[in-house]
Amino acid sequence: MVENRPFLTWLAHFVMIVGVVIMAFPVWMTFVASTHDQATMLQSPVPLLPGTHLIENYKRILTQGYGTIGATPVTVTLLNSLIMALGVAIGKIIISILAAFAVVYFRFPGRMACFWAIFITLMLPVEVRIVPTYGVVAALGMIDSYPGLIIPLIASATATFLFRQFFLSVPDELAEAARVDGASPMRFFVDILLPMSRTSIAAMFVIQFIYGWNQYLWPLLITTRESFYTSVMTVSRQANVVDNVPSWNLLMAMAMLTMLPPVIVVIFMQRQFVRGLVETEK
Repeated sequence: MVENRPFLTWLAHFVMIVGVVIMAFPVWMTFVASTHDQATMLQSPVPLLPGTHLIENYKRILTQGYGTIGATPVTVTLLNSLIMALGVAIGKIIISILAAFAVVYFRFPGRMACFWAIFITLMLPVEVRIVPTYGVVAALGMIDSYPGLIIPLIASATATFLFRQFFLSVPDELAEAARVDGASPMRFFVDILLPMSRTSIAAMFVIQFIYGWNQYLWPLLITTRESFYTSVMTVSRQANVVDNVPSWNLLMAMAMLTMLPPVIVVIFMQRQFVRGLVETEK
């Protein structure tokens, strides 16, 4: 029986609204700044309502670029970020789901040792192994390339662990029935496990897409040409100029465009994302 307590209900809604306002206010200020000119943004106080330069600022950013360090249009950096995020997300899912399938359904010597070796890498983030990884990538000639941006990031212990836990929840009778029907391991994987894993795959895609999109340190090290710069890295570089005052209106327009793709992915895949986290389809 659920008790009806109006005060607690009101308090919960009030806390939620306050939290939404606190989280949304910086995004609103970023949008407002992207609609004014540079002179207005350098005045005090900073305006709280949109201005009249929205189309002008976004058109300039999309077609001409920022212009302080280089004139690379934002469309190029957005495309680079999109390729990197999709490559990282798809690569992580493919490698992780195959690794989890091998650990759960194949009996070979050292099976659990391999799994725990993968799991222990959770304690080794990219920053810890970044120097040897950079050396390997440089030796393979993958500097300033999409493979250099993507391949070193596609291994994921987290995704492997989550897919393993899901496969362990699948009834053994399914595998036995497939074996009796003469299905090969890969046929069982493609025809049975993959359709059952679609919500888990969708949830992992959202998480890994955002992970790949927000990468900063690795693209900063692995790229030297502006044609391979990512959006997050470009925003940071333009905000930290030394000799000039940043054009905050253009910088905020760039930041708004950089935030847009992850938001679109989350909005269109939110239902599958939630189901992948809270449900197990059998």
